[in-house]
Amino acid sequence: MALTPRVFLPAGQIQDRVRQMGQEISRDYPEGPIYLIAILKGAFIFLADLARSIETPSRIEFIGISSYGRGKTSSGEVKLTKDLDVSIEGQHVLVVEDIVDSGVTLNYLINLLEQRKPKSLRIATLLDKPDRRMRDVDVAYVGFQIPDEFVVGYGLDFDEDYRSLSDICVLSES
Repeated sequence: MALTPRVFLPAGQIQDRVRQMGQEISRDYPEGPIYLIAILKGAFIFLADLARSIETPSRIEFIGISSYGRGKTSSGEVKLTKDLDVSIEGQHVLVVEDIVDSGVTLNYLINLLEQRKPKSLRIATLLDKPDRRMRDVDVAYVGFQIPDEFVVGYGLDFDEDYRSLSDICVLSES
């Protein structure tokens, strides 16, 4: 059985919302720099578009964290796969995530980053799936709240495929 992507959020709608989020973040952080920390690999496309939409001077960092493996659901076991290259002590930090699902990964990451004493620490996510939440996560900036569907595209993958789609699509069996 083949998996077929069906457009859920078209590229134009995504770009409009990312620009709006950039304006909100610029208003909330008039002084820079702000560290934008993208969670690899899924958030890299969202980070690139969001960073270009933020007027406040920003610095870009990456962190690798995983709780999925090769499946469609979180394994519940979180591991750090790539750490930051800089200290964030005393800095404004915005964690940039592609999707907040169970909250397990972000809960782990926020606890880890809080130990590094940033001046502020907030979360921006393109997609929020509150129906799947297992851990409370305070998300400051949400692009879209979505139902419990497995989505790909715009950086989101299934077994490393579909990341390069411009739209966000629901994967269904055909």
